[in-house]
Parts: sequence; C-alpha cells; structure tokens
Amino acid sequence: MAGAGRTAGFSDEQFREVCAELHQPALAGAKWQPLLEASGLTIYRLLDQKTGLYEYKMFGILEGCSPSLLADVYMDLDYRKKWDQYAKELCEQECSGQMVAYWEVKYPFPLSNRDYVYTRQRRDLDVDGRKVHVVLAQCICVPQFPEKSGVIRVKQYKQSLAIESNGKKGSRVFMYYFDNPGGQIPSWLINWATQNGVPNFLKDLVKACQNYRKKT
Repeated sequence: MAGAGRTAGFSDEQFREVCAELHQPALAGAKWQPLLEASGLTIYRLLDQKTGLYEYKMFGILEGCSPSLLADVYMDLDYRKKWDQYAKELCEQECSGQMVAYWEVKYPFPLSNRDYVYTRQRRDLDVDGRKVHVVLAQCICVPQFPEKSGVIRVKQYKQSLAIESNGKKGSRVFMYYFDNPGGQIPSWLINWATQNGVPNFLKDLVKACQNYRKKT
C-alpha cells in the first residue's frame, strides 16, 4: 500500500489486488511460507528483512457469518470497544477531508501501550456478479492526533480485508496484516504474539457478529 493513502485515499488498483486474492492468492515470486491451518483458515507469512518481523496473509471460510454483516461489524468502531478486550480507546474523526481512526491497544505490564493513527476505506464491489466487500487500512500522520506520553506510537501498520459469500451461510475471507509495534520487544516475541493473535481476532470477530444488532 503506497503513499497515495496519505492524502487521496486508496487507489482502485489496491482494491482490485486485494479482491483478486480471494480466489488467486498472490504467493508466487516471494518467499511466503505456510504457517498453520486451523478452524478453516490457512495462514502464510513472509519475513520483512528490515524489521525481522513477518507479514501475514490469511485465507479461509468463516462459518455462520454473512459477508455484509462481517463487513459492518469490522467497520463499527463503537461496537468494537465492547467486544475487543484490548481496545483501551477507539474513535474516528474527519481530518483534512478524510476519516482517520485513533486506536490505543492495551499491552500487558510492564510493556507500554501502543497506539495507532490510521486511515481506512471500505468499498462494496461487484466482480463478475459476485459482491465483494473490501476494506483497506494503513498508518497516517495527522496533527489532530499527537503522540501521548507513556504510549508508543506504531508507525508501520497495514491491513487489508476482502469478504464474499462462500455460497452458503458463511463468508470466504482474505486478510493481509503487518504491524511493527516498535519499542524494545524482541522480534521473536512479536512474531509469536501476532501469529496467535491474528486468527484469534477473526474468531472474536465472528463471535461479535453473532451478538450484533444492526443500528436502525
């Protein structure tokens, strides 16, 4: 995800690329490694040489949750504060013509909390008669959300999500994720936490869908 997201939102091409991975995973040409398969999900990872951390791609089926509901719950930050136990603060406001989210994440003692300032965008696409919900997110720097004392600002964060029906009552999902929390946490510990945290997040998201009541 390139710098276009900083000022003018995400490009059409970025949305198309994420959408395409639902049926044609882009794993060739890079050293993506299969990591694990669990609960209908397959996870791959790719080492980022600069940071020693991994990028992740996840493919699979989430049962019992429709694509539109999954996308709505994912985008509903107010509701996320109720089901995400790690979200200490979460809000969104308009900054210079685009919506920007602020997210502070609880870290266990003695680690400092992390916070994120990021822009995100959702599009509901029609692809050869298939409805695909795509959400892109990446870090951004805006003066409305200055860094806070005692909290470490995450400068590298990217997430992409594509969702469509699996032809039944569930959703076919693709997710890309990269997060560099900074600070002095060893890379092996970050990698261990992420490879467990990403699939657990999707499980929590499905559970949140089951408890969701769409606002009217």
